Amino acid sequence: MEQPEQESVTSLQQPETAAPPQAQPAPEPEAYSTPGSTVFDAENVSCYYGSFRAVTDVSLSIYENEITAFIGPSGCGKTTVLRTLNRMNDLVAGARVEGDVRYRGASLYGKDVSPIAVRRRIGMVFQKPNPFPKSIYDNVAYGPRINGEHNKRKLDEIVEHSLRQAALWDEVKDRLKASGLGLSGGQAQRLCIARTLAVEPDVVLMDEPCSALDPIATGAIEDLMRDIKSRYTIVIVTHNMQQATRVSDRTAFFSVLRNEESDTRTGVLVEYGRTQQIFEDPHDSRTEAYVTGQVG
Repeated sequence: MEQPEQESVTSLQQPETAAPPQAQPAPEPEAYSTPGSTVFDAENVSCYYGSFRAVTDVSLSIYENEITAFIGPSGCGKTTVLRTLNRMNDLVAGARVEGDVRYRGASLYGKDVSPIAVRRRIGMVFQKPNPFPKSIYDNVAYGPRINGEHNKRKLDEIVEHSLRQAALWDEVKDRLKASGLGLSGGQAQRLCIARTLAVEPDVVLMDEPCSALDPIATGAIEDLMRDIKSRYTIVIVTHNMQQATRVSDRTAFFSVLRNEESDTRTGVLVEYGRTQQIFEDPHDSRTEAYVTGQVG
């Protein structure tokens, strides 16, 4: 029964003793929040799993209170790049990152930066809804409790506020003691989003959050993303190009670069810009071929 917690963002919030002795927290967003400012700056980022180079020389900036979509064919490295933004790849044996990823001006991979602190500021919602085998209330309260909040009144406020942000409160307010495992797919994904928001992150990363949902549930998640982007910066990986056009402000198109001589392949960032430009006036022929359906 422990598997869901291992995959969740809140399960990564280990006690501070698990961090390096001199670990410093990620910078607080209040000191940097300026409309239009950059949240992430990636420069010449390459990602490896052992000797395999999954992504090569990715450079891009991600902006405050926008939704940024990563699109591209399977195996192009978009999820790998997403996971570099909160050091989730650190949990994969043999994984390493070269280049520089900066979060609000601070290096995410600096030797004094705690990955635990990073993941508290930069939450993640996974492809498959993964409620804990706990009540709806305890699912949302899990992260705040891990962070040391045990005041019942404060927890009640956090749970209600988070469920309201996730557009789920009205549907579950009368059954908060019921198991989170009994929710529908769309409700379960919104519960996972509420669980992420409960720890007050600055950024929400979403790895194909609608791939397992029906169109109605997908629409609810998309409406939610549009609603909360005024309070959070969102980065989403999606295979659904229509979804990217509906919800995102900017889109990054990744593709696979093959080396025939060495019989190797690696993910590359082909083009990045405003979503309307990427889909209506792409500057690279590879982007045009992908968004028009000429290649999959």
